[in-house]
Amino acid sequence: METNPLAERILIVDDSSSALQYLEDVLSGRGYAVFSFTRGKQALIWARENTPDLVLLDIQMPDMDGFEICRHLKKDARLHDVPVIFISMKHEAGTKIKAFGLGCVDYITKPFEAGEVITRVQTHLKLRRMQVVLENHNHELERLVKEKTQEITDSWTATILALAKLAESRDDDTGNHLDRIQVLCWLLAENLAELPGYRTEIDREFIHTLYHASPLHDIGKVGIPDRILLKPGRLDPDEFEIMKRHTLIGAQTLETVQTRYRNNMLIDAGVDIARSHHERWDGTGYPDGIAGNDIPLCARIAAVADVYDALRSTRCYKKAMTHEQAVSIIREGKGTQFDPDIVEVFLAIERYLMQTNMYQDEELIAPRP
Repeated sequence: METNPLAERILIVDDSSSALQYLEDVLSGRGYAVFSFTRGKQALIWARENTPDLVLLDIQMPDMDGFEICRHLKKDARLHDVPVIFISMKHEAGTKIKAFGLGCVDYITKPFEAGEVITRVQTHLKLRRMQVVLENHNHELERLVKEKTQEITDSWTATILALAKLAESRDDDTGNHLDRIQVLCWLLAENLAELPGYRTEIDREFIHTLYHASPLHDIGKVGIPDRILLKPGRLDPDEFEIMKRHTLIGAQTLETVQTRYRNNMLIDAGVDIARSHHERWDGTGYPDGIAGNDIPLCARIAAVADVYDALRSTRCYKKAMTHEQAVSIIREGKGTQFDPDIVEVFLAIERYLMQTNMYQDEELIAPRP
């Protein structure tokens, strides 16, 4: 008789040919697709290739007993949730306890009674169907939640980037500074992560957060007067003190958001970068004068990226430097202005930076990590 491809598949393992025949007749007569084996190894091979909907499993068999077969089924991720019903002549409580301990859902004692077999098989197949429907429903809910969360995250980061670009537009005519900062931070973090001391500190989430938070480094410039921000000449000491406030203005502005959205990694990193990207490795930076590893790692990376891009860019108060000149200044700042490890990573990729021509292109499309 041809098997219905849509019929639920029942795997039976029993070394008794008469028991197999009886169960086959009872269950196939109810429309189930029945697959019978007298040896456990053959049954496992078939199960791994076909995934049954339910297993009827004898305990006492040569070569491999039912308990061992059940262990193999439960270790396989694809077969772990397939319901197993033990069938046995053993009535002892200890045997049944062991069977349920291995993960079986039911226990039928021989000799069989057709009505009991059919009722129990139907019950557990129905439960399995309900379980599958629930799992699929949960997966769909998870997918929808992730999708909506990503939409919110994308909107959030787009808004932040727009605000950062608005602040940056006051002293950057091209508007590409923030895009380049993102790319530079991403490249530095990716390569820094390869060093032994950073493999646990820099993961994909860190890089993703740094990429999206780095444009916030100079958002505090919105609070700096144009007469200072756009001054074509060198700032005098009083003007420089006012300019330095942009780090605190940016951090304090983001901290007001941080109080409402606690544990938001993007805002947390934004605060660190805005406040500390002008700190120096030797402790002579501002606004807090912290040194070395006390400076947040995201800010130390952003510092190198920001200085390189500032040196390579034309501003109202200066001309752009060549790549070689900028690299020389970064190299000279190793261990004084900049984290030595980050400078080493920068020097390892500086040829790549020169070849990208990011300072010749009219528009830079920043990739997303």
